[in-house]
Amino acid sequence: MSSILNIEIKAPCNNPDKIRKILQSKNAEFKGIDHQIDTYFIVPEGRLKLRQGNIENSLIFYKREERKGIKTSNVELVKLDSKQAQSTKNLLSLSNGIFKIVDKKREIYFIDNVKFHLDKIESLGTFVEIEAINFQGQSKETLTEQCVYYLQLFGIDSTDCIDASYSDLVK
Repeated sequence: MSSILNIEIKAPCNNPDKIRKILQSKNAEFKGIDHQIDTYFIVPEGRLKLRQGNIENSLIFYKREERKGIKTSNVELVKLDSKQAQSTKNLLSLSNGIFKIVDKKREIYFIDNVKFHLDKIESLGTFVEIEAINFQGQSKETLTEQCVYYLQLFGIDSTDCIDASYSDLVK
């Protein structure tokens, strides 16, 4: 299990081609397109989700202040293989109950410690997500500066950012 500090934003994205072009111009590493099913479980605080995809399979617990703009997220993450992910889903479904399921197609890019997602969610549309991740002991200030830089580069105003998890937005 790894503890990770993230500084992140999520905003609707009306022009994903523009974001892709900017990422390509910055030599972002394209990891691929992942069809992800995120199962959120009922927990007394924070969020517990199981991510099942063809690229990423993880059990993720996080606490984050849900507000517009740049957010701090404290994340505990356990990477799983697909068989472990299904067993974990069965166990947590029985013990905790399912809160929501989010089905999305996610394009994943990296520039150094910053992860970018272009998420397409059938009932919600397309979103861009920027996560400055504390992989190498970066300070919260450095992570925030990285997030602000890419927000400005993409032409996203912090007031356009959403203040909720996808699990709060899907029906």
